[in-house]
Amino acid sequence: MKLYADRAPTALRQFLTDVFVVVWVYVWVRLGMTLFDLIQKLAVPGQKLESAGTGLADNLKGAGDKINGVPGVPDSVAAPFTSAANAARSLADAGHQQQEIVNDLAWILSVLLIAVPVTMLVLVWLPLRIRWIRRAGSAARLRNATAGRDLLALRALATQPLGKLVKIDPEIAALWRRGDKQAVEALASLELRSLGLRPAVISLSERPVTHL
Repeated sequence: MKLYADRAPTALRQFLTDVFVVVWVYVWVRLGMTLFDLIQKLAVPGQKLESAGTGLADNLKGAGDKINGVPGVPDSVAAPFTSAANAARSLADAGHQQQEIVNDLAWILSVLLIAVPVTMLVLVWLPLRIRWIRRAGSAARLRNATAGRDLLALRALATQPLGKLVKIDPEIAALWRRGDKQAVEALASLELRSLGLRPAVISLSERPVTHL
């Protein structure tokens, strides 16, 4: 597996892009966490309401229990305290529900804030990055073998812009069909350069012979 190109300009561009992706993800995660904390502050009134309602309900219930414990005092005297305690518990429940709503809202908005920009970036960057890694890895394995450079030359003919092909030779396709070694090497080098890879290492026995 090849993560970065051999040539410095391409490798630097890839590295900076990867760093940008990491920073981009980090920034949006931090923003999501900040938004979560801000929204959670809306739950403070609910917390106070729950705490006050629970405390009031406990006090009223305690007062009602004490009245019921007094000999000779009818239960109807403690009934208002029991009703008030139940009402206070309803307030506490309302405060608890408000906290749950705020917590759910905080999670939903924070996740959306992080997921949308990160997903958009990853959907654009990741497929291109994986595609380059696969192509560069295959090309790096092929470049030092004669048969491999033939495949790279064929790939160049099929995918490289016509302007670049014509710069090598206007008859480059015909030369490749005739098996011209110089044409094959030029096409293979073009394909490697397009991926930011160094040219192939050609042994003396593989170099084309030029006759004087």
